[in-house]
Amino acid sequence: MEDIFVARVMSTSLHTVSPDALVEDAAQEMLTNGIGSVMVVDDENRLEGILTTTDFVEIVAEQKPKDQTPVSKYMTTDVVTTTAQESIRDVADVMVEHGFHHTPVVDEDEGVIGMVTTSDLAGYISHVQSPSPTE
Repeated sequence: MEDIFVARVMSTSLHTVSPDALVEDAAQEMLTNGIGSVMVVDDENRLEGILTTTDFVEIVAEQKPKDQTPVSKYMTTDVVTTTAQESIRDVADVMVEHGFHHTPVVDEDEGVIGMVTTSDLAGYISHVQSPSPTE
């Protein structure tokens, strides 16, 4: 694979909020647009920070008083899975097509045996492109 510059693969459809936006409004922006983060910018479009779905895990965990909602109310039930024998390219294609960041790996006999994430795929590409000097 040849060297590809960031400009070729970056998203330019940006979703931003101001630093004083409410987290509820930021969450709605993310849900409405099917995105995992919003960039926080000042009045001159300068980056102040980023708010991600991971940040919302912390927001919920630290909520006082604690919410008593079971995960079954919000969980996805029509989960797309893969097997350990599936090709990386095929899994990546499905993840890109559906906008997934996580794909559970299942085995017919053992049930859930792993998870493939976008970080796993990025790490694989990085390793294939430039193996570490110790190898």
